[in-house]
Amino acid sequence: MLLNISRSGLYYKTLVREDEIELLNRIRDVWSQCPFYGYRKITVVLNRDSQMVVNHKRVQRLMHEGGMEALYPKPNLSKKVDKSVWNYLLRDLCIERVNQVWMIDITYLKLGTRFVYLVAVIDVFSRYIVGWNLAYDLDTENSLDALRVGLKMGIPEIVNSDQGCQYTSLRWIETLQSLNIAVSHDGIGRWADNIHIERFWRTIKYEAIYLNDYSEYQALYIGISNYIEFYNHERPHQALKYKTPSMIYYRG
Repeated sequence: MLLNISRSGLYYKTLVREDEIELLNRIRDVWSQCPFYGYRKITVVLNRDSQMVVNHKRVQRLMHEGGMEALYPKPNLSKKVDKSVWNYLLRDLCIERVNQVWMIDITYLKLGTRFVYLVAVIDVFSRYIVGWNLAYDLDTENSLDALRVGLKMGIPEIVNSDQGCQYTSLRWIETLQSLNIAVSHDGIGRWADNIHIERFWRTIKYEAIYLNDYSEYQALYIGISNYIEFYNHERPHQALKYKTPSMIYYRG
């Protein structure tokens, strides 16, 4: 791999219009809160709440491209599947040290006329981004690559994520269990359970991504790398009493 470009990414052919990245993120926001909604209901919500007019076929296509599928009973429910949802472990938990809880998530980013996926892992106590990865697809391996970067920093007690297929896959669960890391999953529709990484998405998009018109993978990769370095080591964080994440993480 060169600059984390997966082989499948070299053959990625789907073109997405420039305005569809924001729509894709809006769809994901609705789906993450109501994962039992199919493309028709999500279309209704978008047209009702977002002051936008969108065709249900467009929503269906983007959900397919983004790996989103409504959760509903299917045939052969007794059949063993490669999926396991775990409890949310952070409710009423006092987070008081680094590497106690990490959060991981995926967001979509515009890259010219297509989109890519950014995975990031944040240490909740310090807000330090311990690992990240940029890829053309939504494979579990991309999230594992981001996790592996973080594991060079330390081993967390808990890793929290949403109930996406990457984080309920057997490969993800077994990797965490092999390291004695507790698995935590957000509740259905409870996007706030992973609030710290969601806030990071908003920060990096408004302070770095939206200010630049990236059309090449390498430029986007370097831009993200530079911003995360800035975020970790130079940017004062209000929740940390205006200290930087690195000041808290390394002191811990």
